[in-house]
Amino acid sequence: MTRPTVFNTPFVVGFDYVERIVERIAKAGNDSYPPFNIEHVGADRLRISLAVAGFAKPDLSITLEDNILTIRGRQPEDSEDDGTSSGASRLFLHRGIATRQFQRRFVLERGVEITGAVLKNGLLEIDLRQPPPSSTIVEITITDD
Repeated sequence: MTRPTVFNTPFVVGFDYVERIVERIAKAGNDSYPPFNIEHVGADRLRISLAVAGFAKPDLSITLEDNILTIRGRQPEDSEDDGTSSGASRLFLHRGIATRQFQRRFVLERGVEITGAVLKNGLLEIDLRQPPPSSTIVEITITDD
C-alpha cells in the first residue's frame, strides 16, 4: 500500500525531488536548539542567524550538500577541576548557557548561494543570495515518426 501525498496525481509530474525535501523536513524534528532567525536583508539577500553563545570558530562547521545547509556545533569536553591539570579549568556554580552539541539543517532552494558566514557577538550569521526568478519559454518541435 502506498502512502497518499499531495503529489499523488497524474497532473503533477517530476516533483519527486520536492517530495523528498518534505520528508527530510518532517524527519528533522522540532529541536529548538540553537535558536535562530531568518531575515530579508535586501531584495535578493537572506540571512540566517544562530545564537551560538559559548562556541568559537573551531567548534562550528558549515556544509552544503544537495541543497541542504548543515550547521554543526561541538565543543571539546570540559576538564574536571581536580587540581592536577596545568590548564585553567572552570568550576561552574550555575550553568545556564547551553553548550551542548547541535546540528541544525536548512533546505535551500536550488540556485541559492551562500555568500559568507561571520561569527560575532555570539551570533553565527550566514548570508545567502537568491537568484532572480527567470521565466523561460521553450518551443518544442513536433517531428514525424
